[in-house]
Amino acid sequence: MHELVTVLDYGSQYAQLIARRVRECGVYCEILPHDITCENLAERSPKAIILSGGPASVLKKGHPDIDPGILDMGIPVLGICYGMQLVAKVLGGSLERGRSGEYGPATIDIDIDGALFSGIGGGIDVWMSHGDQVITVPEGFSVIAHTRVCPIAAMGDLKRNIFGVQFHPEVVHTPLGKEIIKNYLFTVAHCSGDWNMAGFIEESIRAIRERVGRSRVICGLSGGVDSAVAAALINSAIGDQMTAIFVDNGLLRAGEVEEIRRIFTEQYPLNLDIVDARQIFLSNLKGITEPEEKRKRIGNTFIDIFYTEADRIGGADFLAQGTLYPDIIESRSAKGGPSATIKSHHNVGGLPKDLKFDLVEPLKELFKDEVRVLGRELGLPEILINRQPFPGPGLGVRILGEVNEHNVAILQEADLRVQEEIRKYDGYDDIWQSFAVLLPVKSVGVMGDERTYANVIAIRAVSSLDGMTADWVKIPYEVLAKISTRIINEVAGVNRVVYDISSKPPSTIEWE
Repeated sequence: MHELVTVLDYGSQYAQLIARRVRECGVYCEILPHDITCENLAERSPKAIILSGGPASVLKKGHPDIDPGILDMGIPVLGICYGMQLVAKVLGGSLERGRSGEYGPATIDIDIDGALFSGIGGGIDVWMSHGDQVITVPEGFSVIAHTRVCPIAAMGDLKRNIFGVQFHPEVVHTPLGKEIIKNYLFTVAHCSGDWNMAGFIEESIRAIRERVGRSRVICGLSGGVDSAVAAALINSAIGDQMTAIFVDNGLLRAGEVEEIRRIFTEQYPLNLDIVDARQIFLSNLKGITEPEEKRKRIGNTFIDIFYTEADRIGGADFLAQGTLYPDIIESRSAKGGPSATIKSHHNVGGLPKDLKFDLVEPLKELFKDEVRVLGRELGLPEILINRQPFPGPGLGVRILGEVNEHNVAILQEADLRVQEEIRKYDGYDDIWQSFAVLLPVKSVGVMGDERTYANVIAIRAVSSLDGMTADWVKIPYEVLAKISTRIINEVAGVNRVVYDISSKPPSTIEWE
């Protein structure tokens, strides 16, 4: 077994980023609920523990707490933001509501070198987001860093290896944050860094075989990298016991069905079943405009089709999906933590409570970039691994308003022009996702000296490392102009194109 670092989730939307940073250092990391008992945590034998940030206040009644025994296990602990405040409170320090909160960039001055700050220097830029602050440290602790506003920006008990930082080392806005995390893992906790993708594959194959036995599995194949890698991993474990089901739901990109058929029959052969369900999906979406209802109807329709296909192949006990960590955190709090739901993903929130299948989700602890590495290890073609993410509900969440055959046709044609032109752009490899959205408005235009009243297309292009945060891409004007001209001239029913310049947060990547 590889060594383990656990993150206790106190509701931060970025708890997953902490886990991702730890894994980038070659150390396996899991996220657990904050209310886990000392005994249950000890059963996992973690090498180190990290307490995440969160939106609550330790000064308020009923705040998310910790089993005090966890701090007496003799295992290194690092509290981040709320996690630091909680450590201070439990161990006898004092806190107050800050007179002036810190939100955004700040510079900390390091008071005690070594441990977390080994090789860092005297002062570093960090990212702060807090109102409460520690005003006296617990017995045995020292102040190891401060800012102009926050006298205790980091604290540590060097004998017990319990530390707290008020800032967020996990975000990219703390440039040396990864070095601080490395120091915690290797200097403080003495991790060896024994986790890699080859080991993950070996463990996953063993776990899949033990779970499935001789039963049959159907795998929902959307054509995106997540479901493709999940299918390839399960295929490596059980071969033809798995049937990959690709459902043409009528909400796919132009040419998608033909491309998937070619890849998974010629380049990476799977036991593949392609189902034409276009009319079923469109019928079930008729008149529906509310985003969550659309997602759930799409998810339920997928499940109905999987039931039918399972019967057709003689029965299946398991349904496999390409669910990832970000899917889980945005659909519900990861593993029971107190973070807020952002939206339902069709392969998480859209599943019925009375699902007749047992789920197999071999990627649910991975991030998107890790999935791409896994895909390469499994030998999937680069054309598939490098595909931009595509939502499970397909164009259904890129058509704002009712989803019908007419609107799907417009969006498919507009999106095709976006993809064709973006692929010619020199910065294509730096784009996480680029796509078109059909807006539920019409605008006045002039085409051929005549007045038009037609549809509006929004273009969205973002850069991201893992889908948890994203920024809009500054695509050159000439590229945007070419896309706009082609869509307006070549797609019937469109007379205006706009560009989305919002980041995540506060926006999400998809519009619905």
